[in-house]
Amino acid sequence: MPEIVALENLEFAQWIRPGETVMWGQANAEPLPLTQTLMRQRNDVGHFRVVLGIDRSATCQVEHADCVEFISYCGAGANRALADAGVLRILPSHYSTFAKMLANGELRVDVLILQVAPADREGRFSLSLSCEYLLGCVDNARLVIAEVNEQAPWTYGERTLEARDLDVIVHTNRPLNESRPATLRETDQLIASHIAGLVDDGATLQTGIGSIPDAALSALAQHRDLGVHSGSLSDGIAALMQAGAITNRRKPIDPGISVGGVLMGSEALYTFAHNNPAIALRATQYTHDADVLANFDRFVSINSAVEVDLTGQINSEVASGSYVGAVGGALDFTRAAHRSRGGLPIIALPATAGTQSRIVHRISGPVTIGRSDAGLIVTEFGVADLRGLTLDQRVKKMLAIAHPAHRAALEHAIETNSGSRHA
Repeated sequence: MPEIVALENLEFAQWIRPGETVMWGQANAEPLPLTQTLMRQRNDVGHFRVVLGIDRSATCQVEHADCVEFISYCGAGANRALADAGVLRILPSHYSTFAKMLANGELRVDVLILQVAPADREGRFSLSLSCEYLLGCVDNARLVIAEVNEQAPWTYGERTLEARDLDVIVHTNRPLNESRPATLRETDQLIASHIAGLVDDGATLQTGIGSIPDAALSALAQHRDLGVHSGSLSDGIAALMQAGAITNRRKPIDPGISVGGVLMGSEALYTFAHNNPAIALRATQYTHDADVLANFDRFVSINSAVEVDLTGQINSEVASGSYVGAVGGALDFTRAAHRSRGGLPIIALPATAGTQSRIVHRISGPVTIGRSDAGLIVTEFGVADLRGLTLDQRVKKMLAIAHPAHRAALEHAIETNSGSRHA
């Protein structure tokens, strides 16, 4: 049976050994009282490593690198400050690969810290806000420490936890962190209207994180019988389920159920998901698996990017020299949408960031998604469907969706560098 410890009596030096690797749920699934305590007590533990996901709390600060080594698959949220300070080690891996490395021990986690919902009448704890790559570590970690939060929603998934799965339990009763939907700009809404015009009733959706995927969902309220199979579930998904636009009725697998790996949203989403069998959180090995995704016709993948070049190369990682994004799951889902009959592999982004064009002649960061995997690129100025097009044809399509103020400069760059345009 697990040891029950009061938060004020929790001393991590008793549980974590120097040199070990610690991980916890990302975004709002972070067990905040425990992670904050760990950072305060870091010098008592000694040098150790933390594997971070998306950090919404800024629990981990640059000064904590005095004895903590930080590693992450992404630079999102508060991770950007760590990356800019040079104390975040980036693991450039696809999301599906990241989960497999954790599950098979290639990236070993010694101590797993979870936030879970209180046990039901049968003694089963729910993973609450996040299943995804955590589930693969439950059986492999040397130690599992759980914050049992009275206010965490009880969600359905492929597995619940029993007391024997946990080594230490800390009881809390606190509001959860929230990610409120972004305020939609006119540009976001224009992009969303273009995307909505492409999506058929009965399609299965995957959406990334950010204002554009949120806007795309809000533009689909008049659609019917949409399905969801995604890495994350948001307020927009819940709203479309409540409006009757998302029913999951036509999905060949998991009919009637919106499937995701993590809840990223507000209290409204948590309330809707609580004890709701129409929502299921699954492991990344399921949500991002190529064989699972192959079941879907009309699979629509909607993700954003930092910049796209004129041939369709996509950078989703680095902006202005800062690591702000991730390799993530975009390519996993983009390839699934390419294979799907009637699928739509969509990358959407505003045409500009301030005074800079995000449709570029030469990409300034890493190529996250190669041009051979490019599908539909959407800005507020339209849709460039690059499928089946030669490089020269792609350039024309991409120029048409760039901001008009930047088209002449892009054309000049093409002419100046005509010898390398196909590189």
